Amino acid sequence: MRQIRLIDDEGNQVGIIDTRDALRMAEEKGLDLVMVGPTAVPPVCKLLDYGKFRFEEQQNEKENRRRARSQEVKSIKFRVKIDENDFKTKTNHVRRFLGEGHKVKVTIMFRGRERTHPELGERILQRVAEVLADVGQPESAPSMMGMDMNMIMVPLKTPAKKADEPKSVETA
Repeated sequence: MRQIRLIDDEGNQVGIIDTRDALRMAEEKGLDLVMVGPTAVPPVCKLLDYGKFRFEEQQNEKENRRRARSQEVKSIKFRVKIDENDFKTKTNHVRRFLGEGHKVKVTIMFRGRERTHPELGERILQRVAEVLADVGQPESAPSMMGMDMNMIMVPLKTPAKKADEPKSVETA
């Protein structure tokens, strides 16, 4: 007859008992006998509601996946010769991503001789940072990588409220 180390439903150690006795105790309490330490000598088993245990485990996994996904890095590309309307559209995309809690990699793409004037790209990145100062901030200074200049924007901890938001009015 095989023996196990039993832990009851309240987390107290019962001790080393026979497997049949442990199964009987589980039936009496309406719980399941679950092996939590199969490599130990003797194996460690616990009395618990397996359905509830599995549900809580799935909820924890789901929460961890959600947290991991929220740290996704989005990317937006600008050109040195960007038009004003395109600039506004792209900064609005960055604003939306920052509002959702994502990091955003802002890239300035250089072509040919534009590469000899990195200050133009840096000026655009500084302008992006100024326009979005209410929802995000640069994680580091702009840096050149090959033909591109990159800057990563991170969301602010507590986003500031927009001034043009309508205020709630109470009617009596």
